[in-house]
Amino acid sequence: MHRLIVSLALLALLSLFTAARADPPAALPAAERLVAELGLQADARPVRDYPGWRALTRIVVRGDLADARAWLAPVAQGAEIVVVNTPAEALAAVPGADALLGYCDADILAAASGLLWIQTFNAGVERCVTLPEVRERSIIVTNMQRVLGPAMAEHGIAMLLALSRHLDTYVVRGTDGRWDRAPGPGKPVQVVAGKTLLVVGLGGIGTEVARRAHALGMQVIATRASGRPGPEFVRHVGKPDELHALAAQADAVISALPLTDDTRALFDARFFAALKPGAYFINLGRGQSVVTADLLAALGSGRLAGAGLDVTDPEPLPAEHPLWRTPRVIITPHMSASSDSDSGTRALIVRENLRRWQAGEPLLSVVDIGRGY
Repeated sequence: MHRLIVSLALLALLSLFTAARADPPAALPAAERLVAELGLQADARPVRDYPGWRALTRIVVRGDLADARAWLAPVAQGAEIVVVNTPAEALAAVPGADALLGYCDADILAAASGLLWIQTFNAGVERCVTLPEVRERSIIVTNMQRVLGPAMAEHGIAMLLALSRHLDTYVVRGTDGRWDRAPGPGKPVQVVAGKTLLVVGLGGIGTEVARRAHALGMQVIATRASGRPGPEFVRHVGKPDELHALAAQADAVISALPLTDDTRALFDARFFAALKPGAYFINLGRGQSVVTADLLAALGSGRLAGAGLDVTDPEPLPAEHPLWRTPRVIITPHMSASSDSDSGTRALIVRENLRRWQAGEPLLSVVDIGRGY
């Protein structure tokens, strides 16, 4: 009789456990709206179909997300959540972890031999996907594709408008208390309507740039690796080998490229020579996609009318670097993704991807390790 009671109790517990696993929490409506609004891509196959998948039991999360433990616990299905605030804390916490949210570092990965999944809090993952541990152990990496696009696109358009209206010149004069209407060197003050913008890298960020430029009355052309047709507000989408031909048509270029072997040093002397004389160049992607000496030469010769740089090579840009003193150059310190909605948006994506992992569903924004983005 005692054995029967014990067996029935075990069966009841197993039934409860199975029911809990079979009925995972539903996605928050806010997360569903965000996925639809940003056009986030779900993986082609459920994560449960990946070799070695299992429900997570220990999750280490960077403390950028407000109330991370309370926010993630409802979808963690009982997994331990360890919140860390520094790389040193993460290094101490990762042994035994199977998920790492917010960090991707060689030392941390070496200490986490059972790691299955990395969720980054940014879009660029070139430093992460090139780590041998990621490739050799087939760790799944997800990022913030498209999530940061609206803020970065606004930043790029703001740089373009500032250059075309010579705001860089007038703001500097204003700090000296000078009332001087004369424009700065190079092209006269312009409107962007009717001008042609080349978006290099029509991904999540580039698409948002194109959308805003079209709304301002610009003709938008673009390149992307796939070359597939773009949205209706982009007149032409070319493949990367069309870059120089399209650059010859462009009054302005905005790059939103990730850093890969194909994009490193892409904007070199040959590119600036092919570019329409007097064009503006804006870089939101990665500094190492530009040969800085060639950029300076194009600016110095007048071939390039101005540049807006949120990223540079080297980075941070040393105080003595000539770019700081080059006319018609606007530099911001790699902060174009910052916005008042940044933290809440990222938190929703992290929570939704954790929910999907535990439920075995397709993850959002899975990085193609081979392509590097």
